[in-house]
Amino acid sequence: MENRLQKILAQAGYGSRRSCEVLISEGRVSVNGSTASLGDKADPQQDQISVDGIKISSPEKLQYIMLHKPKGVLSTVSAPDNRPTVRSLIDLPGHLYPVGRLDLNSEGLILMTNDGILTHHLTHPSFEHEKEYRLLIHPQPKEQQLNTWRKGMTLEDGSRTQPAQARIEGNYPGGTWMRVILKEGKKRQLRRMAESTGLKVKRLIRTRIGRLELGDLLPGDWRELTGEEIKQLKSLIIKRG
Repeated sequence: MENRLQKILAQAGYGSRRSCEVLISEGRVSVNGSTASLGDKADPQQDQISVDGIKISSPEKLQYIMLHKPKGVLSTVSAPDNRPTVRSLIDLPGHLYPVGRLDLNSEGLILMTNDGILTHHLTHPSFEHEKEYRLLIHPQPKEQQLNTWRKGMTLEDGSRTQPAQARIEGNYPGGTWMRVILKEGKKRQLRRMAESTGLKVKRLIRTRIGRLELGDLLPGDWRELTGEEIKQLKSLIIKRG
């Protein structure tokens, strides 16, 4: 059965459909020896499909891993140096890619999977899935600053943030702990929001993506998702069609 190439590549573990479209547009994908173009279709049972000259394997068994990313670990599959990556923390064979990213100094929940379709639905900005964070902030935020977060603000590059849910958990000698919920994921968004309102993030931990919660998983540890958790994630695709 023929399908679009980006769908076939995503099912074979080459990342999200968007990233597979990039592979095709860069001329790195061929079908039966001819360079493929965006929009091409193929039948993985009949056609020889290659990426960078290497024939793709049959679709992998789908895997879904929850990882607690520690501070100092890159949210990538590989690194240009000897720094650890989220992929290096998971001792499993096969292709596994992070769904979204956390910056180097941030911690918390990262979903790792080879399900390219799910990755697309969880990372594309139009789907607006909730992500929840705990932030250690200094100095103590004033209500006016929190209201700016809640209403949305203009960042230094001119982009506008969506309204966020923000509340104070408690004040401590090291700073103020906050809970923040976003429905978007601009680069270093929370740190930039803090800077724009005269605050500094001392620690940032992502605790939830949609209904998937980090729970008591320790930094550097990972586990496979339960059947119910996978069902909940896939329900997000069904709801958006």
